[in-house]
Amino acid sequence: MRPSFLLYALCIQLTSSRAIVASQAVVTLSSGTVVNGFVDRNYSSVRQFLGLPYAEPPLGDLRWEPPRANKLPATIKATTLGRSCTQFSGKIPTAHNTVVPEHTIADANNTGEDCLTLSVWAPQNAKNLPTIVYFYGGGWYMGGQNTPYQIPTQWVQRTRDLIIVVPNTRGNIFGFPNARGVKDQNLGLLDQRLAVEWVKKNIGVFGGDAKKITIWGQSSGGEAVDLYSIAWHQDPIVSGLIMNSGTALIEDGKGPRYSNFTYVARQVGCGNTTNPADELACMKKIDAAKLEAVLEINFNENGMHHGNGSMGMTLGFGASADNRTYFSSYAEKIRNGQVAKVPAIIGINKEDGNTLAPYNVSGPDESVSEMYFRMVFLCPSYMTSKLRASVGIPTYRYFYSGNFSNISPLTWMGAAHSSELPMLFGTHGNYRGASTPYEIAVSEAMQDAWRAFANNPTSIWQNWPAYTPDHDVMRVFGDNGTVAQNAVDLLKTSEDQCSDSIVW
Repeated sequence: MRPSFLLYALCIQLTSSRAIVASQAVVTLSSGTVVNGFVDRNYSSVRQFLGLPYAEPPLGDLRWEPPRANKLPATIKATTLGRSCTQFSGKIPTAHNTVVPEHTIADANNTGEDCLTLSVWAPQNAKNLPTIVYFYGGGWYMGGQNTPYQIPTQWVQRTRDLIIVVPNTRGNIFGFPNARGVKDQNLGLLDQRLAVEWVKKNIGVFGGDAKKITIWGQSSGGEAVDLYSIAWHQDPIVSGLIMNSGTALIEDGKGPRYSNFTYVARQVGCGNTTNPADELACMKKIDAAKLEAVLEINFNENGMHHGNGSMGMTLGFGASADNRTYFSSYAEKIRNGQVAKVPAIIGINKEDGNTLAPYNVSGPDESVSEMYFRMVFLCPSYMTSKLRASVGIPTYRYFYSGNFSNISPLTWMGAAHSSELPMLFGTHGNYRGASTPYEIAVSEAMQDAWRAFANNPTSIWQNWPAYTPDHDVMRVFGDNGTVAQNAVDLLKTSEDQCSDSIVW
């Protein structure tokens, strides 16, 4: 009987301990709503407030409409990550869905249109801390809070001086319909803006400083950060921008006009009209899963895609120029000063192109991966930096070169697209073996740089000089045994490699 009694006592002790800790994770929003979060006893310095709705669910008549601020109940239980927005997981093998699936959402069966939520990770006893709002990537198609490699609990637990917010936003046909009857085509970008407005209004109750908000995005999320800086340049709210492996120059600024939406409409029985309003009304009645199934079939037949189809997919939905949230005159806007004059970090990974080239377990065609690296990552990041510097906006370039087997298990992967994310979020040692001391050091150096920037992006910090056309300096992380170092013209004649780019 004694062992049973001891086991029972231990269970009571653990339960009580968890309850006491959880009782500390309570905040009251500006609306008066009481939010009950929790503290995981394994990460006792982090308060987690998960799945907070920041907009009305875009259901029924609200499908393909701008997000609307919502009225919250008196109390919210915020202990579960928000449902990911409607998306599919393609059956075509890629490095991400076959080798490192932690880059994709953990529960592909838990998706839907009722997804406009955000999650907040804040240290205990936080006061006037900087906040980073993260826009996930996924080619405008997929992603969400529930992506194992991109959950920031371990980062906040380690530093205890930074708040991180991750909103879910609409993607693919639901976020970027490019439809004849829709007024606002880039709904996913509007979702992001509303989330940032929510953060400004409420971050103080979590211990954040509303004057120290940085938006950070990766891949298409990086593109979104760049687009945000122009669309809302007169009232950016944020004090800093971070763009990982993505700027607005990746896209051509146009995208297919209306034909993709109409094609999907025809596949689901809504194509027997030439009236845009009738087409839209019919499409709003179609089940979301049925619409997504059309996209998945096309993806599996045609393979690689990126946003509006610029990388080979015949049916794509991504941000397109509407001259409201996305301007086709991108360079002109910056040269005319119509861009938020806040500092930015812009950078890429050494092997960013590897996992975008057609997948082969033995490695991609080097000429194809090099083409993707230059045209999709190197040149857009370089030219964006040059444009910003030309109008006097501080810009800091980085280059991630780490090659760690637990996050890049195939020998050819190296610093592949997205491989820097587990380093920043602190999740690199969660799968396929523990991290080495060197890997941990590189991870901490990147985390500390991002945090220092978020805290004060307007000064020279951590001996990281700003880029200028005459001094092409980059902060290099994880290169040949070094943790972090500055290098000048590391990529050798970026100007020569990119001078023939059509987007310049």
